[in-house]
Amino acid sequence: MAVITFNKKQFERDFGKLHDDMQNKIAMFGTPVESIKKEDFQLEIFPNRSDLLSYHGFKRAFLSFLGRKTGLKEYKVNKPEKNYSIIIDSSVKDVRPYTACAIVKKLRLDDDKIKELIETQEKLHATIGRKRKKVAIGIYPMEKIKLPIKFKAIEPDQIKFTPLEMDRELSGLEILQKHPAGKEYAHLLAGKAKFPVFIDANNHVLSMPAIINSHLTGKLTSKTEDVFVECSGDDFEILKKCLNMIVTTLDEMGGEIYQMVLYYGKKKITPDLTPKKIKISLENTNKLLGIELKEKEIKKLVEKMGHNYDNGSVEVASWRVDILHEVDIIEDVAIAYGYENFVPEIPKIATVGEEDKKEIIKKKLSEILSGLGMVEVSNYHLTNKRDQIEKMNLIEKQEEVIEVEGSKTEYTILRKNLAHLLLKNFSENVDSEYPQELFEIGKVFCLEKGKENIKEKNMLAAGISPGNFTKIKQVLGYLFRMIGKEIIFKEAKEIPPYFIEGRTAEIIFKDKKIGFISEVHPKTLKNWRIKMPVALFEIDLEKFL
Repeated sequence: MAVITFNKKQFERDFGKLHDDMQNKIAMFGTPVESIKKEDFQLEIFPNRSDLLSYHGFKRAFLSFLGRKTGLKEYKVNKPEKNYSIIIDSSVKDVRPYTACAIVKKLRLDDDKIKELIETQEKLHATIGRKRKKVAIGIYPMEKIKLPIKFKAIEPDQIKFTPLEMDRELSGLEILQKHPAGKEYAHLLAGKAKFPVFIDANNHVLSMPAIINSHLTGKLTSKTEDVFVECSGDDFEILKKCLNMIVTTLDEMGGEIYQMVLYYGKKKITPDLTPKKIKISLENTNKLLGIELKEKEIKKLVEKMGHNYDNGSVEVASWRVDILHEVDIIEDVAIAYGYENFVPEIPKIATVGEEDKKEIIKKKLSEILSGLGMVEVSNYHLTNKRDQIEKMNLIEKQEEVIEVEGSKTEYTILRKNLAHLLLKNFSENVDSEYPQELFEIGKVFCLEKGKENIKEKNMLAAGISPGNFTKIKQVLGYLFRMIGKEIIFKEAKEIPPYFIEGRTAEIIFKDKKIGFISEVHPKTLKNWRIKMPVALFEIDLEKFL
């Protein structure tokens, strides 16, 4: 969740007085008012609506919700002019492989608009950008840039430029050591032999993403009329949507959008504001919401949420990252219909509810491990082959995977174990304070033997870094003593390749093997770039429960 601040006078000029009725409408839109002061007020924006993080983005969507300017807003996108191009060098593949770019001209910026751009940029970094890891955004004044631009990775010592708000030139490494932003985001380039940079045709460094812009070419002023916008990261689809949010905000500020040609070997052009089409069923909508809407009413509600509707097909804005499926459109229909208008009903069943016994035991396990000072984590059910197989040294075992059809992200398979996700958590926190002690209780997925059915299993995994077999065995032993159950350890016969032979044991409960306990193999730690030894266990809770 992000909290954003809007100017009260500007809001009342565009929408009317911020009285109780207006505050209620804002809340029903899904962005409740956090606080109101004399000059400004704050709203809560939930993570799924990144397009509302700028005032102009909120204004566009809320005017539609109020019924003043409904339907999908169209923006004119001009074709690339001469040299409006980015040459992406293959050297960025292992550092920050993708970028999506645009040019916006004829802006009339002032201090308020520049402040809004900076705040929007930082909110996008913190939310959809995962603190600049997934997306980093740069906005540059065009008057100081010569096109075309190169996006490449070079050795840190060869990078020389004056970073934003400094008065002397630094190298890439010096920026990470001496500049405030460099220190804060140094972990994004930890262990990289080369750092990414944007360089213009005059060989001037524009920025070192996702760390800092150049003071020469990366600072906007009220005199800036034309800007170059870039988003860099590891997911091209997310970058395109993020770019669309920025350029449409700049268009709302009076600018004109121009496309750029990206040379990835193959030619790509951004931004692309073509709406996505998703089918919506009248029957599914009424069934899911428990109401009786007619097609004419659905059309009106869909258009209140900034979409177009025609004969069961919805055109969704290219900047809406939260719309992936028909149910997302149905959720928008519910918001437009108004949650306050739904009539609550008591189900016609005669049963008494109680907490599932399995859940009670899982909660108890969680409380015990938390009491030992361990931190509970919750990872996505989706993962990828690189993390689950390659980094865990399971390539030769030809592990069977369950792939997801039509995944929109790099996460394409259902997770088969929790161990690799705990190692991912450790790898993402190599610069955090040690010791690190993590655990997760969650579902994993596998195919039933001889069948196509997917089976779900509850698993428990816990890891310590730095750790060894003795430490992690003490944790597991204490856990079972506290719930009054007994386990024994046997020498492992089949050892997963991500564990160390001779330091691995099978965990036995009532004569059944329920898991492994071991120290992680140095080769696996190297794959994850983990600096400290890790010991962990993973048990099948289904066999235990």
